[in-house]
Amino acid sequence: MGQKSSRIFEARVLLLGLDSAGKSTTLYKLKYDQPFSTVPTIGFNVEMIDTKKNRRKLALTVWDIGGQKSMRPHWKNFYQDTAGFIFVVDCSDRERLNEARKELERILRSEQLRGLPVVIFANKQDIPGSMTVGDITEKFNMAKICSDRDWYVQYCSSSTGAGLEEGFRKMAHLVKLSSADTVKNTVKYLSSKSIKPFKS
Repeated sequence: MGQKSSRIFEARVLLLGLDSAGKSTTLYKLKYDQPFSTVPTIGFNVEMIDTKKNRRKLALTVWDIGGQKSMRPHWKNFYQDTAGFIFVVDCSDRERLNEARKELERILRSEQLRGLPVVIFANKQDIPGSMTVGDITEKFNMAKICSDRDWYVQYCSSSTGAGLEEGFRKMAHLVKLSSADTVKNTVKYLSSKSIKPFKS
């Protein structure tokens, strides 16, 4: 009787969004379940999130990319070998909602990300008056702009941790599994572009 495979599958996921949307706080809250005081990310952070897909162990390699305007033109350098992406929205910041929508639409037009799943994290739901999942779904016109891919909008709070695990599980459910060489190949690619991880 053969033994069950203990192989851990891997998938590479991008964590994108405007600066101050709560990307790094989301990642570290889920990874370490502790409150973190973060500063704007200049460059990128990488963490491994363990989850499951169809009862198989799956390691999501999550690349948290800085969201400042100066960093956004470099997002495309991280698209290679990506299985899906999470876009974090600060639902308490109505003034920047249109800016967030335009950035999401720009990402969705990328040939490298064509057809890949996206999960929108409707973040900061713990703040009174924040826009709801329904608001974001409607204002972003998700059914239209994501008509060529799987998508989901997740209620969450990076501060309290509410909805984060569910959101990453949804991402794990939607992605296609990649080879174990994904991280190695991506680091090699970024090195050739002279892009380094750095936090200010």
